Amino acid sequence: MSLMTLSIDCGGLSLKASVLDEAGTLHAQTVSVPTPYPLSPELLLETFTDIAKKLPKFDRITVGFPGMVRHGVIVYTPHYINIRGPRSKVDPELAEKWRGYDLQTKLSEYFNKPALVLNDAEVHGAGVVAGTGFEVMLTLGTGLGCAIFDGGKLLPHIEFSHAPVRRGTMYDEWIGEHERRRLGDTFWSRRIKMMVEDLRPVFRYDRLYIGGGNSRRISPAVLETLGDDVVIVSNAAGIMGGARAWNLARY
Repeated sequence: MSLMTLSIDCGGLSLKASVLDEAGTLHAQTVSVPTPYPLSPELLLETFTDIAKKLPKFDRITVGFPGMVRHGVIVYTPHYINIRGPRSKVDPELAEKWRGYDLQTKLSEYFNKPALVLNDAEVHGAGVVAGTGFEVMLTLGTGLGCAIFDGGKLLPHIEFSHAPVRRGTMYDEWIGEHERRRLGDTFWSRRIKMMVEDLRPVFRYDRLYIGGGNSRRISPAVLETLGDDVVIVSNAAGIMGGARAWNLARY
């Protein structure tokens, strides 16, 4: 009998989840709830419980979490330390609670089931990578997510989103939802093209996947110019990768 996975995609604005089998087939419609703020680790676990009650039974849990995650431990998260969510004031107490929080262990204990916590772009990538060559996954949403795979193996996470695109401005801010709304899709899409062109000589990737909720907002004119090595993928991969993530080999 197939293992059933509760797969949760954590975003700055919403939490989305479903239950899927080992082949990645969804067994329920996706449940989506607004991300509650201010968001402590305890409130996140409670929210996961509320979500799980709306879905079929499951055997294990995968969580795609925004920010730097190492071995299931939160090193840094860019949104959940803010009082009212993205771009609001940072709460020092929340920042301290999240720093070093072993979400993977706490989640396993809370639900009494095996748990896997990765960066959200890593789970997204697990759902789409071909497993051959050097592959990079970028997610466009509240901010920018990044994951890197070599021969199907997940490389250690880097926060490319925090790299400066110019003095005083990080890619996370330059590409994120706030700027998309300010600029409009047409001008924002030109920034996506510039980012892809900047990354190509840095990574020399065989394939670049672009997903996340805002990937569908890239203008047709820009899509035509990105190149054959760039693949636009559905945001649903953020949930569907939750089953495949358990089989990922890692460096």
